[in-house]
Amino acid sequence: MDTITAIAFLFGLASALGIVLAVANSRLRVYEDPRIDHIADILPGNNCGACGLPGCRAFAEKVVDGEVQPSDCPPGGADTAAIVADFLGIEAGEAVPKTARLLCAGGTNVAKQMVEYAGYRSCRAAAAVSGGGKACRFGCLGFADCETVCDFDAIEMSPTGLPIISLEKCTTCGDCVDICPVDLIEILPVEQHLVVQCKSLLEGDEMLDACKVGCTACGRCAADAPAGVLTMKNNLPEFNLELAHLQTAAAVTRCPTNAIVWIEGQQFEGVKWDRSPTPTV
Repeated sequence: MDTITAIAFLFGLASALGIVLAVANSRLRVYEDPRIDHIADILPGNNCGACGLPGCRAFAEKVVDGEVQPSDCPPGGADTAAIVADFLGIEAGEAVPKTARLLCAGGTNVAKQMVEYAGYRSCRAAAAVSGGGKACRFGCLGFADCETVCDFDAIEMSPTGLPIISLEKCTTCGDCVDICPVDLIEILPVEQHLVVQCKSLLEGDEMLDACKVGCTACGRCAADAPAGVLTMKNNLPEFNLELAHLQTAAAVTRCPTNAIVWIEGQQFEGVKWDRSPTPTV
């Protein structure tokens, strides 16, 4: 009798718990759109964060919710955006093409070296110990942390110790931006043709003594550019993206050190570009 009672009790308890779990599941279950999984499978799967979200699945969720456009995935490109848009029956949208840019032209051929750094070959280590040894403490340290951290092989080091970034391979994930201890890499719109290859706060002869291609804060570029396109701030010209449609190569013609350049999309490594008259973009 005791055995039957015990079995009945356990059966009743299990049934009650089952009912509780079933009710809880029906009441607390969070519905997930099945389209999310399909879109996540379409995306590259890099989980690089270039879209500004933690990963591809998070991006898929936002696309389904209509909070981002299919074209906001840089690694996927236009083809992936078109597939996602076709699946959802929406417009792919148009993203502003961007790329990582190195804002320093001070390679070993033009920048003065004060001391020889002999420690662990890392920009972060050099910055922590001695600043890397260059006379310009704002310049590229040249130990390739950015090249090492790039998962897309978009960066290679030049013979003069500066990273060269591939426009075709760069996904704008931002890893190179985060790892640079002197903040010399930025994500910029490809349509920004005026780029200042210097972030030094030095000026005049002090700058030239440290680096032949540094900005001397002369202000000629700001004076030659259309009003408001470039303004001098902390001894450097600052670009106004809202006036990008007014930018012109005239702003670079009188720069005495080639610290500001006009580029059409190429990546550059401290070289002097052809400064023939260029139409306003």
